Amino acid sequence: MSKTVENQGIITEMFSVGAHFGYSRSRRHPSVKPFIFGSKNGVEILDLEKTSVELALAKEFVKTFAKGGKQILFVGTKNEAKKAVLAGALAVDMPFVVERWVGGILTNFPEIKKRVALLEDLLAKREKGELAMYTKKERLLIDKDIERLERNFAGIISMKELPSVLFIVDPKKESIAVKEAQFLKIPIIALASSDCNFKEVDYVIPGNDSSVSSISFFVGQIVSAFKEGRASAAQVQ
Repeated sequence: MSKTVENQGIITEMFSVGAHFGYSRSRRHPSVKPFIFGSKNGVEILDLEKTSVELALAKEFVKTFAKGGKQILFVGTKNEAKKAVLAGALAVDMPFVVERWVGGILTNFPEIKKRVALLEDLLAKREKGELAMYTKKERLLIDKDIERLERNFAGIISMKELPSVLFIVDPKKESIAVKEAQFLKIPIIALASSDCNFKEVDYVIPGNDSSVSSISFFVGQIVSAFKEGRASAAQVQ
C-alpha cells in the first residue's frame, strides 16, 4: 500500500470518528492557529491532513522507545477518556492514571512509591486473610484506606521507576501532569484539541479530545504503534 493511499485511509478514519471537531473560536489557544482548517456552525475544524502528519511522527516515536523496552504512562481522567485510556494501557501492560492525577506522581516519585508499596502490602494481607486479626471497625477503616489507595495508585503499581514517556488525552485538563513531566524533561505525546497549548507538548496530535470515538481511535493508534515497536524488537533478539 502506498503512503498516499495509507494516509488517505487514516484521514477518512479520523473524519468518521469526528476527530476534526475543535471548539469555538473564542476558546482557541494561539498555538493552534496553523492547524485550523476553517469553521462550521461556530465550531472550528482541525486540518486532518496536518493531524495525520503529526500522528505519524508520534507513532514513529512510540515505535522507537517501545523497541527499547521503555515504559509509557497513559493519562486521561476526563469521563470521555477513562475507558479508552484504561483499555489502551492494559492492552500493552503499561501503567495508567484514569481517576485523578495525584500531585507528585512524577516529581515526588519516591514518596508515591511508598504509597504504592503500602497498597500492595494491604492487598497481599487481605488476600492471605491476615486482616482477620483486626476488629470489624478496624477492618472497615483498612478497607477504606485500600479503596482510596486503589483509586489513586492502582494503575501505577507496575511503574517501578519514572516512565520514559507520557501519553495524555487533553493536556489542558491534565495540566499538573504536563508541568511535572516538563520539570523532569519527560517527553509528552498528547491528543489535544483547539483549546490546548500545543507548545507544551513534544508530540502533539491535533484532534477532538472530548469525543469517546475520537479518543478511542487515537489511543488505538498509539497502542498499535507500541505493539509494532515491541514486536520488531522481539524479532531482532
